Amino acid sequence: MEIINIKSFLEYYEKIRQRTNRLIAVIPPEYMDWAYKPGKFTIADQIRHIAAIERNMFAETILGKPCTYNGCGKELADGYDNVIHYFNEKHEEALAIFKSLSDEDLQRKCLTPGNAPITVWKWLRAMTEHEIHHRAQLYIYLNLLDVKTPPMFGLSSEEIIQNSQSK
Repeated sequence: MEIINIKSFLEYYEKIRQRTNRLIAVIPPEYMDWAYKPGKFTIADQIRHIAAIERNMFAETILGKPCTYNGCGKELADGYDNVIHYFNEKHEEALAIFKSLSDEDLQRKCLTPGNAPITVWKWLRAMTEHEIHHRAQLYIYLNLLDVKTPPMFGLSSEEIIQNSQSK
């Protein structure tokens, strides 16, 4: 997918974030510090990571600045309400940067933290893929905890089968 129009990208990205928000909304507060094994991201780490990477890596490098990502630990935000606030705040900060881009800016190069030049639109696509990747991990975490999760596109697999013409 090539991104040639910032307005259409922002509309698409908002839909991605809405799906992530629907999932985050079902997380029981008592599970925020749960991880499937010691040393792995907790649920709260996953949420802080999406936020911190979006703002401090993707947005900063698009501005031509060095990446300022420094992890996703509790020092950024601790407790359910604080983590959700941090997630939303960093997203709004990043959106302000993305909204300042012109369609022409999408074709210029920025420098990744690995010092590789990349076209801005490809970097935005990578950011979207990154969020989807971590949202999928949150689905797995919540399924391991027997937390009912929302279907991605309105229907569960079972509902699609039930409504299928090829029964």
